[in-house]
Amino acid sequence: MACTNCSTKTDSNGVPRGCQSNGTCGTDSCNKLAVFDWLSNMVYPNSDSIFDIVEVRFKNGRKDFYRYPSGMTVAMGDIVATETSPGHDVGIISLVGELVKVQMKKKKVDPEGEILKIYRKATQKDIDIWQEVREKEEPVRMRAREIAINLNLEMKISDVEFQGDGSKATFYYTASERVDFRQLIKEFAREFSIRIEMKQVGFRQEAARLGGVGSCGRELCCSTWLTDFRSVNTAAARYQQLSLNPQKLAGQCGKLKCCLNFELDTYLEALKDMPDSDTKLMTVKGIAFCQKIDIFKGQMWFAYANNSANWYVLTAEQVKEILDLNAQNEKGNELESYSEDIPSDKDHFQSAVEQDSVTRFDQPKRRKKNTKPKGKSTDRNESSAGARGEARESANEKDDRKRRPRTRTKNAEGREKPMAKEGERRSEGRVEAGRPEGRPQRKTKPEGRPEGKVEGGKPEGRPERKSPDRTEGRPEKKRVNKEPRTNNEAEGEDNKGKNQKPRSNKPKPRKPRPANPNTNPTNKPEGENK
Repeated sequence: MACTNCSTKTDSNGVPRGCQSNGTCGTDSCNKLAVFDWLSNMVYPNSDSIFDIVEVRFKNGRKDFYRYPSGMTVAMGDIVATETSPGHDVGIISLVGELVKVQMKKKKVDPEGEILKIYRKATQKDIDIWQEVREKEEPVRMRAREIAINLNLEMKISDVEFQGDGSKATFYYTASERVDFRQLIKEFAREFSIRIEMKQVGFRQEAARLGGVGSCGRELCCSTWLTDFRSVNTAAARYQQLSLNPQKLAGQCGKLKCCLNFELDTYLEALKDMPDSDTKLMTVKGIAFCQKIDIFKGQMWFAYANNSANWYVLTAEQVKEILDLNAQNEKGNELESYSEDIPSDKDHFQSAVEQDSVTRFDQPKRRKKNTKPKGKSTDRNESSAGARGEARESANEKDDRKRRPRTRTKNAEGREKPMAKEGERRSEGRVEAGRPEGRPQRKTKPEGRPEGKVEGGKPEGRPERKSPDRTEGRPEKKRVNKEPRTNNEAEGEDNKGKNQKPRSNKPKPRKPRPANPNTNPTNKPEGENK
């Protein structure tokens, strides 16, 4: 697992900031099989000499011990050229000091035996050749797989590792059976022009070299900290009450997961006080078989032989009591009487998730606005109840109040003028009726008519003029809304002109119209006037 700074932040030269190897750790993770040197800040006594063997790490966690020459100062993270056959290899020092003794004792390596040597600290030329051959590994591996497939060999080439000086390449492969790869080596030597070494590894070692992420969401244990591979069998899954599903129990290597052994000892200790899973109980209602066990709660589920659908939970102590009765050739009570004595978890368990609403983060549903005009709902209002009609009228009045224009004309006193109702035209102290339905309201004439005007609207001494019927012969204008208009619509039409320019209340003088001698002054027929 790479550290956060190493994997995300780099300096101006592209070198990871958090990497203590200054970006030369290759493709491995920074903490892959690494050991923390907790003695690094300790000062050795003057009489003791520093241990002259260090641990060097190569590609994919491969480590080995090397002895460095006297007079050479080494530290963790130094790149060194090590002894190998033939040529030399390049690696990184992973551990120095007294902890190397502990690791050698753990891996059963004798410090007094033959130990390979460190030639020198790697020069810039050594590092350049090392980086160059590391870049060739991936294309060489892909080409090697193609050659193995063409030769019909049942093997899988998982990884290729070049030596630091580029003189040799090691091919790691896995195979279920023995493979004759003599012809394969000849093809590799002809194709790559390099010395070839074949090394077979197991499936677990292959997963450790390649790495990956397990089903738990973390990096594989074998590629980060696990060094010894113990055998895992299906009995570990049975003891932990796991389903024997190969897809769930197998890891990326195709074998059983190593983590099945981690908690096995805890389960075995808890199972000492529990009856076996194949326990049978003799009750007054019949034989009961064990269906399920909860090891850490100490509970067991039983069901009758003739009714396996209904399960009854019993504690381990209750099961032991029934077994003691059965040993004395006596039958226990029915399972229902035992299961009632067990307190349920709901009495003392409170979940924080259950207390909150599941839809507490959902947005509330918005009510759709009624885009239909108010006049279209008259037929439904007539058939609906009176209370419902009054509620709808009050809602319409609120909508009309919002739709009214904010600017209104004011009279001379500074007060707002009252709005005209449908079929009425307001003038000074007089209301005239008379606008046919379906026609727009005509603008009122300015006030201040000449004197001599009477109530009926005829001037004195003037003959009555017949007003021609203007509606005859003219097609009736079609309205968009064929239904009768409501008061709100009529008020909206009256207010259309008020938003444009307010009219002054001062009446304009009107010239008297000259009398026409040809008009008939009365409503009598022409014969009577003569």
